Amino acid sequence: MSSTSIELKEMISGYYVQLNNMNEAELSFKPNAARWSKKEILGHLIDSAQNNLRRFVVSQYEQKPSIIYSQNDWVRINNYQNMDTRLLVELWFLQNQQICHLIESIGDEQLEKKCSTDTEHTLEWLIKDYIRHLSHHMHQILNLEAVEYP
Repeated sequence: MSSTSIELKEMISGYYVQLNNMNEAELSFKPNAARWSKKEILGHLIDSAQNNLRRFVVSQYEQKPSIIYSQNDWVRINNYQNMDTRLLVELWFLQNQQICHLIESIGDEQLEKKCSTDTEHTLEWLIKDYIRHLSHHMHQILNLEAVEYP
């Protein structure tokens, strides 16, 4: 998984610079009450990092754990909209650094272990899906060309 870790490291380093160049008004703007601001999307990515880090760890020592979360509740309860933006960016960056570190230490035999999110997947699939999900939302935040995500 070292090539996957390198890919993720490069992504988060580039996104980190871009996030730090965005202004507060653009990040905090809510299109309407029912939609997330870019700040809340970033918060969602923090929640995703936390839950996926848990999946990546627990699936290596438990048989087919089930780890799901209610993304709207997590964003609401964490109140990302009112969090200091610089702290939010740092938290996102540091969590992803930890995920890179963890991915580097996963042995090939562990990649076939299973975890359920609503559907059962291998650890390898979950890691690759995490990167697709991250890219999809970062492209939304940074106004880059859309990246499709199922």
